[in-house]
Amino acid sequence: MNDKTDKTEWRNFYGRIRGKTMRASQKAYLAEDLGALRPRGVSRDENPGRQPIDPGTIFGDARPVWLEIGFGGGEHLVHMAARYPEVGIIGAEPYINGVAMLLGKIRAAGAGNLAVHPGDARDLMEVLPAASVAKAFLNYPDPWPKRRHHRRRFVTPDHLLPLARVMRRGAEFRMATDIADYVRQALEEVPGAGFALVSESSAPWKDWLSTRYEQKALREGREPHYLTFRRL
Repeated sequence: MNDKTDKTEWRNFYGRIRGKTMRASQKAYLAEDLGALRPRGVSRDENPGRQPIDPGTIFGDARPVWLEIGFGGGEHLVHMAARYPEVGIIGAEPYINGVAMLLGKIRAAGAGNLAVHPGDARDLMEVLPAASVAKAFLNYPDPWPKRRHHRRRFVTPDHLLPLARVMRRGAEFRMATDIADYVRQALEEVPGAGFALVSESSAPWKDWLSTRYEQKALREGREPHYLTFRRL
């Protein structure tokens, strides 16, 4: 990280990494469970040359790999893992309090087909092989409502192009948000990164689990939007 002009070594990250003090149980989840669930070769200490990792080593076989970007409290991630035990799902989340919440849910559910990257999703996408992800989810991402902050949103080339690289042709990219302007930007930016819009709806997918963020949006009178894209 000494040379900040080299984008393979350094990039801006906006958003919270830590929140309020965690409970003793959450600290225990981080200490006892995260190490076994963390994909090897993603951190720069383990992989300074940023060599591609083999997804088969994460789950022990060649099952399809899905990716959830910014899993929040992890309820959707655990729900999908339980519903689709034949796939392996990697969740990426830099907010360590959310990671601790997820680990508690994984322990309670006994889910064995999950991996957890406690950091920027771009670090993970940087080392995943091309066309290695069969489905991706972006649920209620940080809206960055101020116009001058819109470049920080996930739906910008800095994030979308790495995502497109790791997704298979025909793979599905789902996005849920309660922010109309986020929908606008997604409809402008996502197709340009190599995706086609499949559907834009106010009704969720059949296998959707409403998250705590969505419930808050509904209580506050904001309408959810569900967008589905297909990797070209």
